[in-house]
Amino acid sequence: MFDGNWRETVNKGLDPIGASLRRAGVTADALTVTGILIAAAGAVVIGNGYLTLGFVCLVLTGIPDALDGAVAKASGTSSVRGAFFDSVSDRITDALLFGGITWYLASNEPGRISVLPVAVMGAAMLISYQRAKAESLGFDAKGGIMERAERFIVLAVGLLFSQILIPVLWVMLVLTLVTAIQRFVKVWRQATNVMPESQVNRAQRRRRRVRAEARERRQLSRRRQR
Repeated sequence: MFDGNWRETVNKGLDPIGASLRRAGVTADALTVTGILIAAAGAVVIGNGYLTLGFVCLVLTGIPDALDGAVAKASGTSSVRGAFFDSVSDRITDALLFGGITWYLASNEPGRISVLPVAVMGAAMLISYQRAKAESLGFDAKGGIMERAERFIVLAVGLLFSQILIPVLWVMLVLTLVTAIQRFVKVWRQATNVMPESQVNRAQRRRRRVRAEARERRQLSRRRQR
């Protein structure tokens, strides 16, 4: 939802900051690594019960995550390699933060409620996979009610107001699964309108045959003219 409605506006606002960081010698990869390190620190403090400090770490994690793309753009180093590194780092960051919450719940809550953040993380990985796979096939899988930016915001609320952390996680799980369904339906509809591969191959063979026959006719016509 955020990605589709606000991403371009936010990126334009971050471009001047990215240019300033580039002039200061900061690289996009350095920012990406910094975000991972802050997320690791956040996982440790959350796991030990310091949820307010975990909230601070979560916010700080989002800053380099938002700026690395702007720095890469300003320095002219945007590349497939950078996009790959950024995507992998996002998954690492998610795993660290939800791992910290799992650690915290396992230490402080009875029963199996500590499995809840694992379920949220699994659903989040699913929608990330859906987008990656869809884009590799030439489809668009962006969008949904609970993308990564929304998860960060909702999780921040849960950490800041720890008494509602578990209800917040349930909300995240439900909305993330809804997002997975939304993306599945979106790609399914796009793929339905695409000719099956077998039909594509037959159509290609038919076009090649038609072109070959046309060449033969032209060659035969030239011979007759001679």
